[in-house]
Amino acid sequence: MAKKVLMISADMFEDVELLAPLYRLKEEGIQVTLASMGSGAIKGKHGYEVKPDVTLRDVKPGDYDMLVLPGGKAPASVRKDEDALRVVRHFFEKNKPVAAICHGPQILISAGVMKGRTATSYKSVQKELADAGANAKDREVVVDGNLVTSRQPSDIPAFLRELMKKVR
Repeated sequence: MAKKVLMISADMFEDVELLAPLYRLKEEGIQVTLASMGSGAIKGKHGYEVKPDVTLRDVKPGDYDMLVLPGGKAPASVRKDEDALRVVRHFFEKNKPVAAICHGPQILISAGVMKGRTATSYKSVQKELADAGANAKDREVVVDGNLVTSRQPSDIPAFLRELMKKVR
């Protein structure tokens, strides 16, 4: 069972895509650490604020069993952060579970880990996913080995169901 989960996000995250997995994992007694580029509170698209536990530059990915990447507009800035990409590559190299929803797969694309993978994303990211060498699907949830992806907030029940299977 995954004991420690790392979430990465930034300003303009999709509130429910960060908060639903955060609280669902905590409900199971799993330690969740939120990382962002800075140490100040990050604000969601709908006004929720969450304070990161750690900055990305201080993340030691070996300390975590699973990675969760919420969507919204945050991945557009996270994908430019070299520390975020370093963390993502570690999870894929070690075949640890990774869950990404909505625009979250943009971070995976920038990390160069999607070639040959099957995944889904928000509709506006589908072409970019395919261009990165992924087999892009339009489904509420896609599971490809250690990778769980979903499209949008309405897919959260399916996303959480499959995410929770990876932490058990």
